[in-house]
Amino acid sequence: MNQKIYVGNLPYSTTDQELQDLFATHGTVQSANVVTDRYSGRSRGFGFVEMGSAEEAQQAITALHDSDFQGRNLVVNEARPKERNRPSGGY
Repeated sequence: MNQKIYVGNLPYSTTDQELQDLFATHGTVQSANVVTDRYSGRSRGFGFVEMGSAEEAQQAITALHDSDFQGRNLVVNEARPKERNRPSGGY
């Protein structure tokens, strides 16, 4: 079963391909996406990687969390499910 990983503190210049290459040494990468701002198109400094299995994901998390990538210490952990937007205000 595929496992999604959150990757934070990425350099703003990081591409999807660089993110994929970084994780590929730890297993099969199903997808790698750097999150960009919808208006400016610039990186928001984090992304998500989907690994082929939970074991590969855990190995990547252990190896890459707090490691140096292009001068920044990465934050790497299991991605949490996206919370649904709750209506705010209003009665």
